[in-house]
Amino acid sequence: MRTAGGGMRKDRLDGTGLALLLGVQALLAFNQIIVKVVNVGLQPVFFAGLRSALAIGFVWGWLVWRGRPPKIRRQAVLPGLAIGTVFAAEFLFLFLAIDLTTVGRAAIIFYSMPVWFAILAHFGLGERITPTRGLGLVLAFLGAAYAIVSGAGTGEGSLLGDLCALGGAFGWALTAYIARRPVMRAEGPEMQLFWMVLVSAPILLLLAPAFGPLIRELQPVHLFWLVFQASVVVAGGFIAWLWLMSVYPASTVAAFSFLTPVFSLFLGALVFGESLTSAILVSAALVAAGIALINRAPRR
Repeated sequence: MRTAGGGMRKDRLDGTGLALLLGVQALLAFNQIIVKVVNVGLQPVFFAGLRSALAIGFVWGWLVWRGRPPKIRRQAVLPGLAIGTVFAAEFLFLFLAIDLTTVGRAAIIFYSMPVWFAILAHFGLGERITPTRGLGLVLAFLGAAYAIVSGAGTGEGSLLGDLCALGGAFGWALTAYIARRPVMRAEGPEMQLFWMVLVSAPILLLLAPAFGPLIRELQPVHLFWLVFQASVVVAGGFIAWLWLMSVYPASTVAAFSFLTPVFSLFLGALVFGESLTSAILVSAALVAAGIALINRAPRR
């Protein structure tokens, strides 16, 4: 079977797909490290706004190169504004979370997103919660909750940071929900991404002064990682994910998302010396198992 782009759709993951999928998950985990580093030089909300502003150009260039330049359809304006606004909230909370708490804790709580999306999809999209998915929801919820509760008094994070990560997870779930609604679904994932960065950039940049000085201890390396974020992570990583979803079984690709918080946890320990306590490892295991069950393909 051929995909919309003319490539062959495959019914199982091959070596090429596995290598690219692992690479994308590692990139998304490394993204958390980049945010922590750049937050040293740029205020988090300002950083998020600059990233979206730069990403507009990269996503626009990709769409033009594909022969599908962005077109603003009248019926997509309100949903587009909505998805961009929620996207702004998602990354406002996530970038603040990484500034306030550890990379590992932020990633574990942020990746509880499938719990909140599954609940929204159950009531709003008719995607029923099966017993297997229900078990996954419980495990992922317990993992996120345990990460927040067990963090009290550790000295590495903060309750406010953990709650910001949870806010980011809610925002991510609502962004995905809006993307699945009829109007935005018709726009296609790449145009959805264009709406997200187009609308989120001015919102984040306008809000940024409310969160303190825009410039911290800025160094050239921070600007390099800013451009890397906008081009490789936002545009490149998302587009690679879309390609994987279009070629390989969606449930198989989605199930691998449990690797990102696990990678983030160990990268945080390696780069920043974050503690791998038994509590945080249990939290990560619960969230990872929950994500795998939530995205498990139904038996035929």
